[in-house]
Parts: sequence; C-alpha cells; structure tokens
Amino acid sequence: MDEPRFTIGQLCEEFGVTARALRFYEDENLISPERNGTQRLYSERDRARLAWILRGKRVGFSLSEIGDLLDLYDLGDARKTQKAATLDKCKERIEALTRQKADIDETIEELEGFVRLLETQSET
Repeated sequence: MDEPRFTIGQLCEEFGVTARALRFYEDENLISPERNGTQRLYSERDRARLAWILRGKRVGFSLSEIGDLLDLYDLGDARKTQKAATLDKCKERIEALTRQKADIDETIEELEGFVRLLETQSET
C-alpha cells in the first residue's frame, strides 16, 4: 500500500504555516519532499518532522539543534538515542528558561519599586 502524501497546501493548513516556511525548512534540509514536476509531495515522515520542527521552535530550540535531534531519528535504535538527546536538550532549556524567569521576576520587582517611588514623589 502506498504511503500517504500531502501537498504543501494541506500541511500549511494543518500546521498553520506558510508555503514559504515549508520551502525554508526544505532549504535547511529539515524536510525533503518528493517532486512531481513543480509540485512538492510530502510524506508522513516529512509531516512528523514538521511537527517536531514547530514544537522545537516554540520552546526556543535553534533550527540547528532541531536538525541534530531529527537526524538521530534515523539511527535505527528504536529512537533511544533521539529520546535521550531530546530529554537532555529539554532539561537544558528548562534550566535556561528558569534562570530567565528569575531575572525577569527580579526586574519586575525593581520596576514596581521604582514606580511606587515615583508615584509617592509625585503626590508630594
């Protein structure tokens, strides 16, 4: 049985991305559709990779990091290496975001204190 194929329009609609974004990911060798003349036909593998790309971007991974993790999928070890590497990257990202959140919280506190000071000074 033939594997399902998806057009660029179908993937754009499903994932809420533009055709330009899909072509960019293709240029970055993150997805690799088949060509039928000028038409691009995406496989289930491309569709799954696109989901990973978009999830990775949402949580702040670079395209390079995403590509490295996607490449581990093809090792043939039941995705054990990919899962372990992804887990490590996610933990690193959580730590970085936690540090950023603490920095943001401190900055907000400082600004709120400054606002209170300015409001107090303007009342007098």
